Amino acid sequence: MKTENTVWHPQHINKIQRSQQKQQQPCLLWFTGLSGSGKSTIANAVDALLFARGCHTYLLDGDNVRHGLNGDLGFSDKERIENIRRISEVGKLFVDAGLIVSTAFISPFASDRTIARNKLAQNEFIEVFIDTPIEICEQRDPKGLYKKARSGEITDFTGIDSVYDVPENAEIHIHTANLSIEQSAQQIIDYLIQHHFISAKE
Repeated sequence: MKTENTVWHPQHINKIQRSQQKQQQPCLLWFTGLSGSGKSTIANAVDALLFARGCHTYLLDGDNVRHGLNGDLGFSDKERIENIRRISEVGKLFVDAGLIVSTAFISPFASDRTIARNKLAQNEFIEVFIDTPIEICEQRDPKGLYKKARSGEITDFTGIDSVYDVPENAEIHIHTANLSIEQSAQQIIDYLIQHHFISAKE
């Protein structure tokens, strides 16, 4: 879908040239998991490790994006879908710029994650499932949201009264119950090295 009376304007510099300049293979690390699973914390740790290696990156966090671009959206299923549609388009632009971009969003619906994946070239979309049992997420409850959801103060809360489609074939599966933040982040860095997105050299 596009606005009427618009034509795609070709650019002189393309994604290949931008990635060659940055000496990295651009990709989208799509962090998904329940609220309180550790998505933002691990994504931040990965971003810091990549930055230290001289990589060109950007991190799009779910809460932060709702302060601006998606500030007009609530948390109904329809609005969640639009939230992910917008961020997948932004992620695509960052990848086109040659960056390694991370998105930390619950993104509960498998169909939406598939749409985001299909916007990119083969192998550019890397689903990172932050697999944390809901019991642990509720114990953490850093924003007090599970408590509010259980009491009925808020509705449409993922894992309580709104569905979360568990990823079945995520490229990276992080079992946070068995790993520290540092170990989790390193697992993702190792994947990027093994699949030649970044160099093995420090």
